[in-house]
Amino acid sequence: MRDYTKELPEHRTRYIGENDLFLEIFPGNNRLDEADRPPLLFIHGAFTGSWMWSKYIPHFMAAGWDSYCINLRGHYKSRSVDFTTVEFEHYLDDIREAISAIAEQRAVAPVVIGFSMGGLLSQKLAESVGIAGLVLIDSSISREVHDEVPYQDLAPEIPGVVIPAPVRDEQSSPDETPDDIAFQRKYLSMESARAFRAFSFHFGAEGISIDGGKITCPSLVISAVNDAAADQRGQAMARHIGGEYLCLWGTTHTGLLVGQRYHEAVSRIMIWLARFDEEGGQPSKPRLASRRPT
Repeated sequence: MRDYTKELPEHRTRYIGENDLFLEIFPGNNRLDEADRPPLLFIHGAFTGSWMWSKYIPHFMAAGWDSYCINLRGHYKSRSVDFTTVEFEHYLDDIREAISAIAEQRAVAPVVIGFSMGGLLSQKLAESVGIAGLVLIDSSISREVHDEVPYQDLAPEIPGVVIPAPVRDEQSSPDETPDDIAFQRKYLSMESARAFRAFSFHFGAEGISIDGGKITCPSLVISAVNDAAADQRGQAMARHIGGEYLCLWGTTHTGLLVGQRYHEAVSRIMIWLARFDEEGGQPSKPRLASRRPT
């Protein structure tokens, strides 16, 4: 099994906050103009941790972007916690803690890049916290998006006190090799049932409401798409927050981060980030979502 965490470039780590959140800090390669660039803050999804960004990080470092990867409480190398007490709002506090830690070193607010549950957390955060930009990678959907394009024939499950790690007993997927899946299987861990009950429609949640009008930073929504409904949800999410949209047909949820086509998402994010160089770090927010299928 290929462990992509072992291939990460040299970087610093530290523990922050009262919950000893594990923060990985990856300095971008030297650039003369990097002082005005916002740093990147990566927010992982449920069951995972900063390890899930192992394929992404070297590309952003090589392009000169300072990157920070936070681990929410109880995840990966953050201190263990009692997951039966952890709420969705606690994870929001963890992200605020990470932004405070970044502010100690940088005067520029970060671009927040969130995956899955981390994408929904990032949207909620952006309602009230000033960030430079927002990138959502196959984000969990808000109540408003579900109202517009609801899941069909959904039989809600009832979670226990915690949710065990996904088994991932398959050997491959449309865009993941056996090594990609084995890598995830090594690190996937349990998750808070209380957090899931707040946002996951698969667990009978009413959903987290997002006030798109309060999200004033530029944004990009990237969706793994295998049917028309998934594409419609991605478009609805982009419209709701006033962002740009990219759908990647034939990709999977986790494959967007650790699969064989992950570089397609990375390339699109790089293009989107170029605005921070072209417009002095403070780009204007696009008015309409643009649909760019691949």
